[in-house]
Amino acid sequence: MNVLVVGGAGYVGSLCGAHLRAAGDDVVVLDDLTAGHREACPGPLIEGDVRDRALVAGVLREGRFDAVLHFAARAVVGDSMAHPAETFSVNVGGTLALLDAMSSAGVRCLVFSSSCAVYGEPRNVPITEDHPFAPVSPYGESKAVAERILDLAREREGLRITALRYFNAAGAAPDASRGESHDPETHLVPLALRALRDGRELPVFGTDWPTRDGTCVRDYVHVLDLADAHRRALRALVDGASGGAYNLGTGGGTTVHEVFAAIERVTGGRVPWRAEPRRPGDPAELWADVSRVRRELDWEARYGLDDIVAHAAAWSRAPRY
Repeated sequence: MNVLVVGGAGYVGSLCGAHLRAAGDDVVVLDDLTAGHREACPGPLIEGDVRDRALVAGVLREGRFDAVLHFAARAVVGDSMAHPAETFSVNVGGTLALLDAMSSAGVRCLVFSSSCAVYGEPRNVPITEDHPFAPVSPYGESKAVAERILDLAREREGLRITALRYFNAAGAAPDASRGESHDPETHLVPLALRALRDGRELPVFGTDWPTRDGTCVRDYVHVLDLADAHRRALRALVDGASGGAYNLGTGGGTTVHEVFAAIERVTGGRVPWRAEPRRPGDPAELWADVSRVRRELDWEARYGLDDIVAHAAAWSRAPRY
């Protein structure tokens, strides 16, 4: 396949693009480098904003692409609370501009990077794809709005579109060539590794949740498993499938303390932490029902929590960007 990876200089986008290249696909990256890294690009880089419809349409026409992977987004929940207009401008406005550019260039296949944030506080777990949208942040709302727009484009315009709803992306390339490099960092695994390295206590928000050890439960899925799911989704669309929406997780949950225990097993160190009050809006448990993606795309997560930690730890010791 010949694929344009929009947002391909970021964490998940760069690793997905690298996975496609390793499988023999051609990859070109379009990214404005607001949050991405030039060194992470898995193919030729075109610097540009996804909201620049004319630029994107020209790139699509000239490149004669089979499909697009769309990762470009403002993805930090806290930033979305402080700057909702910018979040919607990129996450919704960028998606609209990309759809328009694809239509004008005759590119019909799109895989969209979505999030379990569209569900908000779950009514029950595991969460299925039929769970109602009830986001609790502008970030989650922006992803939900983008998905509704994409549903209409699939139904009314005949575009072939799949939305992949990640749960907690984690890990790094096993060879430590690519990994998480966020500013600020908000994800538990790299924050815990940093706390271990620096000896500074990591806040744990709530130790009295109704879970097996009192800490929140989340579904941590290796970024390489996410990459495999993206290629399977792309392949299905290029082969004629109409698309749909799929949860990407392991089908199980891990507590904060269990993450710390895995880090301690892998590194031999001890993660320093301190208890803090619960944060408003944090659900006790979030984990995915993955039966649909297993059935329809023949996908399931292959990497476990210790793999995630080992790969993330190797990256954190010597990050390349």
